[in-house]
This record gives sequence, C-alpha cells and structure tokens, in this order.
Amino acid sequence: MAEHRIIEKVIDSFHKKMEIMRDTKEADLYFIRDTMDFIRVYADKTHHGKEEDILFKKLQSKPMSNEDRSSMDELIEDHRWAREKMKKLEEANEKYAAGDDHAINDIIENIDELVAFYPGHIKKEDESFFPASREYFSREEEERMLKEFTEYDSRMIHEKYKSVQEELKGRV
Repeated sequence: MAEHRIIEKVIDSFHKKMEIMRDTKEADLYFIRDTMDFIRVYADKTHHGKEEDILFKKLQSKPMSNEDRSSMDELIEDHRWAREKMKKLEEANEKYAAGDDHAINDIIENIDELVAFYPGHIKKEDESFFPASREYFSREEEERMLKEFTEYDSRMIHEKYKSVQEELKGRV
C-alpha cells in the first residue's frame, strides 16, 4: 500500500531526529510539530479514517471469521493508542516550548513508542488483515470502495487547508 510506504519514510525520519534529540537533549519543536501534523492528518485522519469509516464499517456487515474480527478490533485499538500517544507527545512538546527542559525526556519517550509502533501496525495490515479482508468483498464491492477512498481523500485536503486558513486568520 502506497500510503504505508509514505508513513514508513516519515517514521524513519522521526526516528533519526529522535536519536539526535536523545544525544543533544534538545528538541526540534518545528520538526516535531510538522511530523505530528503529518501523523494526525495523513496517517490518522486520512489513512486510518478510510479504514475506520469505510473498510471496517463495511466489514461489520460481513460474516467475518472470529480471527479476522479480532484482528480488526485490534487495529481499531491500535488507532486509539496512537491517537493517545500523539496527545501525550503534543503535551510534552508544549511543555518544552514553554521552557520545561525536562519535557525532552517525555518527548523522546513518546516518539520512541510511536516509532516502535508503526512498523508492526503496518506489517499487521499489509501481510495479514488487508489480504484477509479482501476475501469478504466481490470485485464490484472493491471497486465501489476504492471510489469511496478516492472521494474521502479529496475531502481531506480541503479539511486540512481550511484548518490552516483558520489558524492563519487567528494569528493576524
């Protein structure tokens, strides 16, 4: 999946930056902010959003095996965990920005956990869940779902930049 490859590259960059921060004990607030924005908008709201709002909802009506349903529930829990970890990272980043130098440890810890999380999560989806889930859909259902994914993606860019516009307006 192309989205996963993009996420992996960003997570790799996040890991490299975290190692620099670990060595220097200094946070790169702008890098962290931009990476958090990417994870929130692209990885979570767009990618996980399509899974939760389209794929998982359609699978709910299918006679899934217990194993596949359990895997889907685990993925949903993974998404919740990642959102919570992002909140903690944001809080630590804000503390650091406000002058709390000790928050660097929380920043590094949260990034470390996110960096460790994503490869396993992606592997679970790529190698196990997604191939298994395709068995529940006809070719026509898959094609309709792909169209829904495309429509979902097109809405996300508008949401993202409407948010940016509102933020910029608030800075004036």
